[in-house]
Amino acid sequence: MLASHTGFLTSFILIAIEILGILAAINAIMQGRTPQGAIAWAISLIIFPYISLPLYLVFGSRKFTSYIRTKKIVDRKIKLLLSELFEEIPYECILDESEYKQYKAIKHLAKVPFTKCNDAELLIDGINTFNEIFRAIDSANNYILVQFYIVKDDDLGNELKKRLIKKAKEGLDVYFIYDEIGSYKLSESYIDDLENSGIQAKCFKTTMGWKNRFRLNFRNHRKIVVIDGKIAFIGGHNVGDEYVGKSKRFKHWRDTHVKIEGPAVRAAQLSFVEDWYWITHDLLKLNWNIHKSDKNKRIAILPSGPSDKYETCGLFFMNTIFSAKKRIWIVSPYFVPDSAIVSALQLAALRGVDVRIMLPEKSDYILIHLSSYSYVNELSQSNIHFFRYKEGFLHQKVLLVDDETSIIGTANFDNRSFRINFEITAIIIDKNFAQKTENMLTNDFSKCGQIVAQDYYNRPLWFKIAVNIARLFSPIE
Repeated sequence: MLASHTGFLTSFILIAIEILGILAAINAIMQGRTPQGAIAWAISLIIFPYISLPLYLVFGSRKFTSYIRTKKIVDRKIKLLLSELFEEIPYECILDESEYKQYKAIKHLAKVPFTKCNDAELLIDGINTFNEIFRAIDSANNYILVQFYIVKDDDLGNELKKRLIKKAKEGLDVYFIYDEIGSYKLSESYIDDLENSGIQAKCFKTTMGWKNRFRLNFRNHRKIVVIDGKIAFIGGHNVGDEYVGKSKRFKHWRDTHVKIEGPAVRAAQLSFVEDWYWITHDLLKLNWNIHKSDKNKRIAILPSGPSDKYETCGLFFMNTIFSAKKRIWIVSPYFVPDSAIVSALQLAALRGVDVRIMLPEKSDYILIHLSSYSYVNELSQSNIHFFRYKEGFLHQKVLLVDDETSIIGTANFDNRSFRINFEITAIIIDKNFAQKTENMLTNDFSKCGQIVAQDYYNRPLWFKIAVNIARLFSPIE
């Protein structure tokens, strides 16, 4: 009798899983981020539901619905504020659309205008970056906003903590955001030290709420520091000793940040305010005054994420590729583009655009590293040139377009950044700044080895099989 009951229960569970697999497959088809991803999920959910269903619960969501609801609320709450912000910007600081026709779409994606009267400073590698961040923190008079994907309780992390605590004890408001996935190793004592000093430290938990308990796929990958509403830092660095060249595995860690002053800072601050509101339901009261720089760099700040109406990040990169006339140099640690981006790059090369892509020689994610080889094989045939950086680990996210546009931010050139992660990107239109970016990347290219399609063909069969299997997982990498 017991055996029959056990058999019935087992059969019931198996049938229930099959039904749930079919329902999930329908959801994947209706909500899939890409046709390729939707098909891959649907097939695997129907054929292998016992394995695929748990994975789909974690990795299959297209939109971060709870954040969307919060974003609508915060948008309503700050709608009046936003209109006032835009009206307050002096005429001489607003970029006329005739000056950036090729980037007109950015205004609609970012929901903030391009502004002039900005300054930007290129920060190369971790020591320079954190020296500038620490100097700015020490000079703060009113408040400090800090947001990083990864924060570690190591020498660099403790130096940041010490400086923030010092400013909090001086009476400044300090707001601190870290991501629950990226900073999963961060100790409770680190956060306790911040909070006991009056700092408001909050974890960006995409698993917050019972409906979201499996939402491990979404990450807040932004790295933002704002000082008094006057200075902003955006770029690839997280807070960890490896980012200042202390990695035992990679030694040198090649990364890039940018320091911004001027009206564009308010867009970076607004991104932080939205994230803070989602976590706390508290709308921060900050300084939104205009702080003009005597320089005249044209800058737009583009936050993006899975709560956006459009696939903001992917559309931005697509627009950037199509707008390139002479060159587009792409630097990214992770290169797993979708078919639309691949086609756009091929068309750019066919138009005679100098397309160069710099990737790391050593990678911290083997699946993505293998996937990138398949794109090298495919795109090299279109006169697109690939390079692998050999001196340590390459982690910067930088694009140089033609002679005046530099793009520096947190977004990698992969499906995760295009569609799943919360990211932020600075678009700087200035010939002098672009020249500095070109000098920086030219130096980086001198430390690279070029790779061609033949490098793929000369590999053993097992490697080619591994590369193509890895590419099958590109929709969720």
